[in-house]
Amino acid sequence: MMATTKASGKQDPASTRRAARGGTGEKSTRRQNAEKGFVASTQLGENLQAVLVDLIELAMQGKQAHWNVVGRNFRDTHLQLDEIIEAAREFSDTVAERMRALHAVPDGRSDVVAATTTLPEYPQGEIDTSETIDLITVRLEAVVGTMRDVHDDVDEADPTSADILHAIIEKLEQFAWMVSAENRKPATR
Repeated sequence: MMATTKASGKQDPASTRRAARGGTGEKSTRRQNAEKGFVASTQLGENLQAVLVDLIELAMQGKQAHWNVVGRNFRDTHLQLDEIIEAAREFSDTVAERMRALHAVPDGRSDVVAATTTLPEYPQGEIDTSETIDLITVRLEAVVGTMRDVHDDVDEADPTSADILHAIIEKLEQFAWMVSAENRKPATR
């Protein structure tokens, strides 16, 4: 049921809003801007920025590994690295675009990434497939660690952004399991 304004006799679009099921209706928050969108707190922006730089660094280090991996099972490792790189690039774009949607400013400049990533520096030169597997697993786990470190604060500030982290964590942990399985020995029976 739409209300009409007295002056024009036209329906007032604001009166068409319905309360969410089980809810108490629309709530205004102090974080709304002129567009009535949610504005990230400084802390939320910083937490998402920490995730962003690690994802960018993961993609860059994955490419370094991809170019320089050598040895047994080269082709499979080379192709698996491509999957990780593509996913890390997509995830970084998703996080950066989420930041922009929340009116935060992502910073993916190389000097910022290098100065703020939690990932250890990737070694120079050719690296054996077995060592590459271990190095990439450590980096996948480091990115997940960053996301888990900021998760609770992100979830409290913005559950939608936390949902994005959930999806990324799930995929990166799957990559870590699949990559690390290359070097694992079966458990003794």
